[in-house]
Amino acid sequence: MYPVSETFLQAVQENTREYYWTGKITTKAGKEYPFGYRDIVKGSGYITAQCCGSTELEIGTVYASEMGITLFSQIDRYTLEDAKVELSCHFRLPDGTFEEIPMGIFEVSEANRHLKTLELKAYDYMLRFEKSFNGFETVGNAYAFLELCCGACNVELAHTKEEIEAMPNGAELLSIYPENDIETYRDVLYFVAQVLGGFFCINREGRLELRKYGTVPVLEIKGRHRFSSSFSDFITRYTAVSSTNLRTQTAEYYALETDDGLTMNLGVNPLLQFGLEETRRMLCENILADLSVISYVPFDSSTIGNPALDLGDVLTFSGGQADGTQTACITSIEHRIGGRQSIRCVGKNPRLAQAKSKNDKNISGLLNQIEAGKIGIHTFTNASAYTIADSDVRIVSIEFASSEETHVQFFGQVIVDVTAVQEDREASAKGSIVIPANADGTAGARDAETGDTDESGSTGMGTGDDGITIEVELPVTWKEDGMAEAIVTFVFNDEEILLHHPAETWHSGKHTFSLYYPIDNVIPNITNTFEVYLRMSNGTGSVDTGGCIAAVSGQAMAAAAAWDGRINIEETAARFMIGGGIQARGYGETVKMETMELVQRSYSDHVAGKYAIGAFCRPVVMGQEV
Repeated sequence: MYPVSETFLQAVQENTREYYWTGKITTKAGKEYPFGYRDIVKGSGYITAQCCGSTELEIGTVYASEMGITLFSQIDRYTLEDAKVELSCHFRLPDGTFEEIPMGIFEVSEANRHLKTLELKAYDYMLRFEKSFNGFETVGNAYAFLELCCGACNVELAHTKEEIEAMPNGAELLSIYPENDIETYRDVLYFVAQVLGGFFCINREGRLELRKYGTVPVLEIKGRHRFSSSFSDFITRYTAVSSTNLRTQTAEYYALETDDGLTMNLGVNPLLQFGLEETRRMLCENILADLSVISYVPFDSSTIGNPALDLGDVLTFSGGQADGTQTACITSIEHRIGGRQSIRCVGKNPRLAQAKSKNDKNISGLLNQIEAGKIGIHTFTNASAYTIADSDVRIVSIEFASSEETHVQFFGQVIVDVTAVQEDREASAKGSIVIPANADGTAGARDAETGDTDESGSTGMGTGDDGITIEVELPVTWKEDGMAEAIVTFVFNDEEILLHHPAETWHSGKHTFSLYYPIDNVIPNITNTFEVYLRMSNGTGSVDTGGCIAAVSGQAMAAAAAWDGRINIEETAARFMIGGGIQARGYGETVKMETMELVQRSYSDHVAGKYAIGAFCRPVVMGQEV
């Protein structure tokens, strides 16, 4: 419930009331058009909001609120594209003053001009999250995801970092794996809200707010405040959750000790695909703890209205057919400007829930699509820049899996900024030089200081009336851009592919390297890794962040975790000398740690390389004293 004064809560319970509505339209250019209660066509204004569908309770929802209104106004409708509309309700208190309750901020999506009126339809800021989400693999806690979404879509978050991290699962590290159903930032919010056990909405200040289902009633709706009402004869309760694990292709079921209620099916949540079974169990049990507080009687009621009521508010009803001992929750609400208020709570009957809802294995739908020949794709882009020199640098690493033996194809494209080594070039320049004749008609060499000619007046070369012609040959040296060679190495499941090494030779500048490789006989039900290494000779290169994109696609491909806890660390060293006679040209070291959590569970160290020990360079004299 929107925070209001105690005086307001008392006044709203009275049989008679006095109130009025006002609003303001602000165009994108910053021009404001305030309007009053008299400017609103009677019966035309409404605000609707919901956090669930029409049949059962849900978590993770990200519904947008809708506002419609018709005004006596001559505002140019063409200036109202994405204009902001703010509405407020002013309620008269017993002392004669009016308390203002903001009813929300909306952005105009439609503006229709009639002869004397202007019809507007607008939605809240939730639609701003309908932007394409281009993240490949993202890791962070819930607040990091919310901060990412709000920053990208220009919506303010209503919670602080401390508030989010204090929630169950709020401080846990989450990961998005590449094979998912995320298309927009709104989808990201949906999955984050599931993990946090609540739903998202835009509050009255235009901020993104997470709300959870509660148990404490905020208001009692008496019989004299209702025009009509309908209550169910059952109580909606949840005692279990089911979440699909794509890695194991099973639906995992978590329940309370007494499991006699409904099961909330979380479906395939990409944020719940990471970690060991213990990690997933902890996340799902925290979600179940938030759901287990639900004990609501579904209802549908038309009331005199309370502008302070919000989605998620827990109510009690008394009078008439209502049971004052039970609670209900507002899952949808409609405010009519100058009219009635409709509120509703949806829910399923636990007694009528089918047994299959206990373990709804929606992974079967995925497997059916795979069996039908659906082509899957795993993508990669580099999140950091690479510097390429004469040693192999891994620029692509893609993990994928298949549900059956098949063949897949690798495609890649790399933009490399090349700096080739400058080369020294030599050549000979040949030509003829004509030495002009002396004033007396002879040709001779002049003294460099006095300018006198040699007595002989001749050098023994060809002469003529115009002077002496000399054939000369001079050496010429210069530097020019060389040709750098880029060589690619493919590695499949830690085995280097020896038969195919794509190569290109380039001058300095930016170049695009297109890569392709078919992979046959992919073993099913294991994680495969395809890696690409790049090295350069006679030059260096650099690959900027995002300059490398790649994909592995094929039929019968199943999802694989974004990261299974495996860390590979490679270290190389140049040639060095031990003492005076033992030399090693270089060595490579690989450190591997495999775990499904962020804590170390196992460790192995493998050192690989070639070592050479040279002969002793000093003679050794061996002798024996007698």
